Amino acid sequence: MKITSVEQVPLENVTMPGAAGCAYRVALSAKDGAPNFAMRFFEVNPGGNTPLHNHPYEHEIYVMEGAGTVWRDGREVAIKPGDVLFIPADEKHQFKNTGSSTFKFMCLIPAQFQKC
Repeated sequence: MKITSVEQVPLENVTMPGAAGCAYRVALSAKDGAPNFAMRFFEVNPGGNTPLHNHPYEHEIYVMEGAGTVWRDGREVAIKPGDVLFIPADEKHQFKNTGSSTFKFMCLIPAQFQKC
């Protein structure tokens, strides 16, 4: 069993082309013995965004703090704390911070796709 504060997990910048003001923490992954899922926490600064991208795996999102949008079917849809999202494999998506404070969300992906 692993118990830790997410704040103790190092914050790493998102380096994919198109990302701006975005960082994440890998709280749980295969290196912690989690065979099925990796748990990641993203922080997007005001005016920042993740890149518009897709990948061959699903992920689940829980919005924790702040105001933002997700790009879906060619348009931006507002999302807020308490919202949950399911993004199927290969669906294009992008998160943007539309507020004045840090936009934070938790993201779960299949463990085999988390690099660290």
